[in-house]
Amino acid sequence: MDPVEIVSRFFPPQSRSYRILIEHGRRVAGKARTAAARVAHLRPDLGFIQSAAMLHDIGIFLTRSPDLDCHGTEPYIRHGVLGRGIMDALGYPRHGLVCERHVGAGISAADIRRFNLPLPERDMLPVSIEEEIVCYADKFFSKNGGGAPPEKSVAEIAANLSRYGAGQADRFLRWVDLFG
Repeated sequence: MDPVEIVSRFFPPQSRSYRILIEHGRRVAGKARTAAARVAHLRPDLGFIQSAAMLHDIGIFLTRSPDLDCHGTEPYIRHGVLGRGIMDALGYPRHGLVCERHVGAGISAADIRRFNLPLPERDMLPVSIEEEIVCYADKFFSKNGGGAPPEKSVAEIAANLSRYGAGQADRFLRWVDLFG
């Protein structure tokens, strides 16, 4: 599997959205490799982590996110489930689960109901160590279209996640203890 080739199927390589997605994926992949090294005893699948980190946001082109040069019709929060659909259709269901489960620190069915989110009502929480690693690494890097923003601090990430319930920040902080 060549993640960059897959991205090229959906994002024109000369577009700003392509550059944003590839740069973000590379940064997440680097952080994820470092996290995986810290839990080598758990035997995470490094090749899968690398490709999943590059593809976890593939669904953004279907969202209304002009700051990212994405001009679809869907709300941004749906990019994970949309990415799952894409990856499932391509025959990569494990990658699809990473797409779906990386949003926030994962989203529970209860939170989908509680916040009336435009998502299927099911748990979308990272389950495998690889899913957790990619989700954790993703939280450190924004996509804003204005170049590579600096890596976020743990405190900044936890504060942002806590706006969506204590469970979000608590889950992330458990990952910090494990991976950081």
